[in-house]
Amino acid sequence: MKAEPPTVLVVDDDSAVGASLALLLRQAGYRPVAASTPDEALARLAGGGIGLVLSDMNFRRGTTGEEGLALLAAIRARHPGLPVVLMTAWGSIELAVRGMRAGAADFVTKPWTPGQLLSTVATALALSDVGPAREAEALSREELDARAPEFEPLAGRDQRLVRLLALASRVAPTDASVLVTGESGTGKELLAEAIHRASPRRNRPFVKVNLGGVPTSLFESEMFGHAKGAFTDAKQDRAGRFSAAAGGSILLDEVGELEPAAQVKLLRVLQDRSFEILGTSVTRTVDVRVISATNRDLGEAVARGAFREDLLYRLNLITLRLPPLRERPDDVPLLAVRFLAELARREDRELTLAADADDWLSSQPWPGNVRQLKHLVERSVLLTGKERLGAADFAFVAGMDEGARRGAADSPGTRTLEELEREAIGRSLARHGGNLSRAAEELGLSRAALYRRLEKYGIGV
Repeated sequence: MKAEPPTVLVVDDDSAVGASLALLLRQAGYRPVAASTPDEALARLAGGGIGLVLSDMNFRRGTTGEEGLALLAAIRARHPGLPVVLMTAWGSIELAVRGMRAGAADFVTKPWTPGQLLSTVATALALSDVGPAREAEALSREELDARAPEFEPLAGRDQRLVRLLALASRVAPTDASVLVTGESGTGKELLAEAIHRASPRRNRPFVKVNLGGVPTSLFESEMFGHAKGAFTDAKQDRAGRFSAAAGGSILLDEVGELEPAAQVKLLRVLQDRSFEILGTSVTRTVDVRVISATNRDLGEAVARGAFREDLLYRLNLITLRLPPLRERPDDVPLLAVRFLAELARREDRELTLAADADDWLSSQPWPGNVRQLKHLVERSVLLTGKERLGAADFAFVAGMDEGARRGAADSPGTRTLEELEREAIGRSLARHGGNLSRAAEELGLSRAALYRRLEKYGIGV
């Protein structure tokens, strides 16, 4: 039996806007109903059957938005699970942010485009089906892998991790913007890739952008593209990263590193899904799913004025925090076995863990998380030449690496600190075949800090 289409309550005192929205929603397969005042909206809701509320922020009695916030509060109190999408003017985004703080599912700014509004409605309805109750759903790792095989690369049986991946698998089919947080080395990029693979966009591009490595002066050119002659070195037209990701997903890695000027430009394209190519006045629209990642506390950055709150709400309809490895010690031996198996296949040899390795591996703090563990396993295989690795082997290699780091930091000489640092970076990049993530972890730097040093010393990779 065919399911009934969701009913959307449109609350707006402007009859022309209400009629336009009703037509758009009906053509998209929804059942629109209208209300022109907050009291009428609450009466409609009391009758039941509403799947989502699309509400203006201003009504007849004023234009401050307080009436819209009061209606939102009443809906949240009487119908706590019902998604509410707010409509407000671009100049009143602060009002929309207040609404998001109060529990709105999302907001759209006027003038909206049909595609933008319908995408917002569809996403809010889909996320309401995920629901907080289902977040706590207990699954075994085997059940999760059978349901969502795309997440299998993020290995582990810890229930916090499994619940997180289960939630990610339910969010993946929507177009919701996702913010992936966690310490360096926890697998944020892997999770972003898994979300893309589990989405309807899986056959379209997945574009990764490390924002920590994009200077503010080049942000527009890198992200939106430029026309020939837009600036001195613009010898030809160049497509930006958003254009390259059209129809697919874009990963904005290290989004917490963005300077304020770039944050404003990013907010605009996330809000309107439109941008202007540098050097032109033509507005382009783009259909793209946005996934962001950071190891920073963006809430704290907002509190001290380093990150825009309206941008944060645009990025994190869903936040997924990957737990550090020290919070799931039982997963460490499992991961080590997986890394050994990958090496064994690659090198066509037998590689195993000795019985005493589990306790040693599980007891380590792993400040570099999964990336550090993988690095140690690979180094231990390379340096010991053994096929069966025990606690002593890992401890020996870990000690060698630590000693090398200390020696490099403490070595005297006539060279400047900058010369020593440049040499250390060059050696690390050579050792890891140009892999910036591994080099940064070995050097004790964030990837953003390493990018800055590469630019400073003119080191190409």
